[in-house]
Amino acid sequence: MRAVIAPDLLVLFCGINPGLYTAAIGHHFGRPGNRFWTALHRSGFTPRVISPYDERELLDLGVGITNIVNKATRVAEELTADDLRAGGAALERTVRRYRPKILAVLGLGAYRLAFTRPKAAIGEQEERVGAARMFVLPNPSGRTASYQMDALERLFRQVREAAGPRGCET
Repeated sequence: MRAVIAPDLLVLFCGINPGLYTAAIGHHFGRPGNRFWTALHRSGFTPRVISPYDERELLDLGVGITNIVNKATRVAEELTADDLRAGGAALERTVRRYRPKILAVLGLGAYRLAFTRPKAAIGEQEERVGAARMFVLPNPSGRTASYQMDALERLFRQVREAAGPRGCET
């Protein structure tokens, strides 16, 4: 799956890996019911709910998307700890190369394994990758119903406020 990325973004969102449907259509967070696009809009990143097919519009707003692991699976739990650790190392190289202001990883369990942080919690992390601040947010998949849209919006808004002005506010 091709990353939506450019140098010096405000925020690089990082999913765990593409699901089978997302991989089949070739666009991030493509499965109907995924709340990523709604959370982006409601938190102030985008002026409207963007379709996954229009994902490259995010670059003009200072936002990008990538994954920890690029291997499509039915569910993320099919990934091994080795898959996630290797993906975390590759993600660190990507962040150092493209220099986003913030890296926001969507999925606490995957983050804990990929970055060997077993006690990490949702929110801003102490560590950085290069100069990038790190946030961990819940996975916006419809499968993670423990985080309702209002909670997702609040957490995404924290990242938005940390990123500073740009995007739909300019």
